[in-house]
Amino acid sequence: MARPADPVDSFIRESIAELEVGDGVKAFDENMLRQPLSILPPAVPVTVETPASALEAIELMHERHIGCVLVVRAGKLKGIFTDRDVVSRVVAAGIDPAKIAVRRVMTARPECLRPSDSIAFALNLMGLGGYRHIPLLDKVGAPVGIVSVKDIVGYLVGFFPKSVLNLPPRPRANYAREREGA
Repeated sequence: MARPADPVDSFIRESIAELEVGDGVKAFDENMLRQPLSILPPAVPVTVETPASALEAIELMHERHIGCVLVVRAGKLKGIFTDRDVVSRVVAAGIDPAKIAVRRVMTARPECLRPSDSIAFALNLMGLGGYRHIPLLDKVGAPVGIVSVKDIVGYLVGFFPKSVLNLPPRPRANYAREREGA
């Protein structure tokens, strides 16, 4: 069965099409990192309310194939619960996820940005903090999106399609395993 097209990949390809200089080469410069996060486009955030159990959040992450959920109370962001939190705060601590509220094992008050902030700011936060996801909030603190490392890498790869997308499936796949000749 064919895998459905990724809407993020399609959007990125369409967004940078006008940047072509010739022969499929994209003009990449620092200005591309100054673009707002809203051009990626950020994923719609998946949220759980603070009373939810950690197991409910984990099941939601599993069902949606996502690496985090945002934890909210009355529509305002209170924390983020990631796959790393599952491993380090639930599994490693020997906690039964069905018996603990997600608010007890989430990362409270995560670093956040707005959709109008630049891609460079997101990269800076991700690099310094070691984050893979950054919630995007509106002016009143309600989650409106989430940007991931995958979103940014996809955007950047779009500028170098021949250099990245045309590689063999495995590194060194085209190299001879034995020396040829006499």
